[in-house]
Amino acid sequence: MTLPKIIGATALSLVMGLPAWAADYAIDTAGAHAFVQFRVKHLGYSWLNGRFNNFDGSFTLDESDPSKNAASVTIDVTSLDSNHAKRDKHLKSDDFLDAGQFPEATFVSTAFTPGDNGGGTLTGDLTLHGVTNSIDIAVEKIGEGKDPWGGYRAGFEGTTSFAMADFGIDAVSKLGPAAGTVELTLSVEGIKK
Repeated sequence: MTLPKIIGATALSLVMGLPAWAADYAIDTAGAHAFVQFRVKHLGYSWLNGRFNNFDGSFTLDESDPSKNAASVTIDVTSLDSNHAKRDKHLKSDDFLDAGQFPEATFVSTAFTPGDNGGGTLTGDLTLHGVTNSIDIAVEKIGEGKDPWGGYRAGFEGTTSFAMADFGIDAVSKLGPAAGTVELTLSVEGIKK
């Protein structure tokens, strides 16, 4: 074996022996490959579905220590969209979200408990309607790999539910007991920075 081949083989074995490092990802909101959706029961008779059109965030994946995985998301509450302008105005009023006073909601993770196939439980602080509470998000890894434009992407879906009363929102007196819990789904595709 020639000297250049020995050096090349040694360098390759050193690189392959290194542990995987953490990588940071920006959530791809510009390409509309991410969604923040919610649903709540309307009077207990049907589901009211909606989404927040404007949000931003990032996440970190640490292959060598998945417990260090982290995420943060900022949601523009004024971008709520339930496909009905009059209802949207009511949901953004001080009867519910009071978006004039609390125009942003944030989620900042505090822990990640690894599960199967790259998923797990993401625990963190959700601030909504001026109130901060800890919530758990069940995370499912959808996939990761190179994209056609020379980048690298990873995608996840997270689901959680919480009582709106825990955030100072009185939905029960306005829409009935079945409306007290909201279900939230975050579908995110991140581009490696």
